[in-house]
Amino acid sequence: MPVTVLLVDDEPLVRAGLRAVLEAQSDIEVVGEAADGAAVIPLVRQLRPDVVAMDVRMPLLDGIAATRAVLRTVHEPPKILVVTTFENDEYVYEALRAGADGFLLKRARPAEIVHAVRLVAAGESLLFPASVRRLAAEFGDGGGNRAARKALERARLTEREGEVLRLMARGLSNAEIAARLVVGTETVKSHVSSVLAKLGARDRTQAVIAAYEAGFVTPG
Repeated sequence: MPVTVLLVDDEPLVRAGLRAVLEAQSDIEVVGEAADGAAVIPLVRQLRPDVVAMDVRMPLLDGIAATRAVLRTVHEPPKILVVTTFENDEYVYEALRAGADGFLLKRARPAEIVHAVRLVAAGESLLFPASVRRLAAEFGDGGGNRAARKALERARLTEREGEVLRLMARGLSNAEIAARLVVGTETVKSHVSSVLAKLGARDRTQAVIAAYEAGFVTPG
């Protein structure tokens, strides 16, 4: 089955460009478009896309608020890929904190756009880990988020789960983590699932953001 995508951006040329790039792939299908975040929830419920590629800045409802609304109100919500002009943007970090699964630069090459959609849909690796580190360093609390620290303490991660979380923060896939720890891939999948469940994170990106906020992983 193809990965289905909903495009949300107030610029028609951006939507047209993304559609052209994505629909050139046999395993990706663009199922709809919207010009503002305010239209996202009804379209997500109607079309059930796997991925929403959503502009972070829109006139009525921006990508941050739209992300929060989708995750709060939609059962089994799609993956959300924030589309942005600027990489080091506080809006991007806030969108990730709100629950977005990754971000994509509008100036990205076609191959990078396709890779981002596939990676976010698969949910096995952190998209652009170095960029997430930079965002956490600039806009995060530097480990000073008391609520995040308390949540991590309550999670009571095992030593091995902590190792897996640190490797997730570096952007390693399950297979790469398995090779690094000399264990099976299924074992890593089990550890990742446990980490997400204990942290109350819906995916790897949210787990890594929580780890940065708590000071468990440092952005440097």
